[in-house]
Amino acid sequence: MLVLVAPGQGAQTPGFLTPWLELPGAADRLAAWSDAIGLDLAHYGTQADADAIRDTAVAQPLLVAAGLLSASALGAAPDQTAPDAVAGHSVGEITAAALAGVLDDTAALQLVRKRGLAMADAAAITRTGMSALLGGEPDAVLPHLEKHGLTPANVNGAGQIVAAGTMEQLAALAEDKPEGTRRVVPLQVAGAFHTEHMGPAVAVLDEAAKQLSPAAPKVRYVSNKDGQAVDSGAEVIARLVGQVANPVRWDLCMETFKELGVTALVELCPGGTLTGLAKRALPGVKTLALKTPDDLDAARALIAEHSQTA
Repeated sequence: MLVLVAPGQGAQTPGFLTPWLELPGAADRLAAWSDAIGLDLAHYGTQADADAIRDTAVAQPLLVAAGLLSASALGAAPDQTAPDAVAGHSVGEITAAALAGVLDDTAALQLVRKRGLAMADAAAITRTGMSALLGGEPDAVLPHLEKHGLTPANVNGAGQIVAAGTMEQLAALAEDKPEGTRRVVPLQVAGAFHTEHMGPAVAVLDEAAKQLSPAAPKVRYVSNKDGQAVDSGAEVIARLVGQVANPVRWDLCMETFKELGVTALVELCPGGTLTGLAKRALPGVKTLALKTPDDLDAARALIAEHSQTA
């Protein structure tokens, strides 16, 4: 059984889309999406520097576009060779929703554009951020975060929890690490995502969701909210809205992968983060990260070997 996963914000690097736009039809698709959302995705994916693509309003649509482009090149979609399950980390859930057929590609890009703008506006209200804690047991880490007024915004499993809150709270955490935590690493994001600080963005997305006509997922869609598979398109969208201000439970998603009997995991472009977590949390599961089109043949072979729908 094969699961296809899409990474979240922070996975982008300058120029990462350049080789993908050399594939037949990729530049035209990206241009059409750019027109639909009023953002030059090709520029940001090939020429912009790290600071420009760190902007939440840019990074989020760029990541969804990259995921959809790489999935199309891979031939993994409901009308092609479907994976057995899909999931995404944070904004990657919108990529996963499109892969599952809940939204078409253009609707997914339009939704993520509104999401990125709304979250950027919410982040501008208070100076906030996020830091990854490496090592440490949840029983020790979570009460320690609560002591500092921080939210466990991403519970990623494999010994990684991401804390979010004000910059003052994060500075205090850096000086006072939880027992067993090896490092506290500030993340290059522009706000405390998946916390109460994103409340204003939820209201914006709730309005945007009313304009959508979601379909039921055509493949199993595993949700960040609780790691459960969701079989209603309307419920997928409702969870995408609420997810902005609530923690990402990637640990529970990986528990579900175990329960489903997943034997292989392919991470869409720009891959690496989620395969790294899977290697530690899902021993025995074969993993492959799509970084450039050079990885496509190996990924296709893995799909052919492990997907029940191949």
